[in-house]
Amino acid sequence: VIFAAGGRPKRSGVKGENEFWGRGVSTCATCDGFFYKGKDVVVLGGGDTALEEAIYLSRICNKIYLIHRRDEFRAAPVTIQHVKENPKIEIITPAVIEEIKGDNSGVTGVSIKDTKSGEVRDLAVFGVFVFVGYDVNTQILKQPDGSMLCECDEWNSIKVDLSMKTNIPGLFAAGDVRVQASKQVVCAAGDGATAALQAIAYLEHH
Repeated sequence: VIFAAGGRPKRSGVKGENEFWGRGVSTCATCDGFFYKGKDVVVLGGGDTALEEAIYLSRICNKIYLIHRRDEFRAAPVTIQHVKENPKIEIITPAVIEEIKGDNSGVTGVSIKDTKSGEVRDLAVFGVFVFVGYDVNTQILKQPDGSMLCECDEWNSIKVDLSMKTNIPGLFAAGDVRVQASKQVVCAAGDGATAALQAIAYLEHH
């Protein structure tokens, strides 16, 4: 069995997010960052992915507003340090986005709220990058007792080796369902090819 059910980025639920999804709201800086060259953007999130993508965008965009609802980030200390030392990144915490605004051309700005003072202010930006988590489609692997069929991490991403093998003989996982997946189509396709070759080898030896 090759399990390749994929996953999807979580949405923030902010007003205007669905309306401008794909028209200024994105979950992939690597994919869409170039469209905002020299412009101001917002990054929403406080984990490793959010901070790493903010650093990536700082090489392309004019300014990045990094917004997180808590005072502290849930990222590696070295990544946090890089963000704090980056002159293009302005950290806004603790704060939430109240609304993503725009027109027929796409996103034109956001309203943000300081969760301590209650102060609301507007930022003129052309893009909003949302990194608030990722859902992997591994629910079908859940057993009646609540455990997973194969070994997974705390987010239920499947643990595999370089051959895409799980800890269950004959079960392989490929693409975004596996741990440390890069969430890129070309990488998922490579995983699938590796898993297919390994599955053939497994059948030939059994």
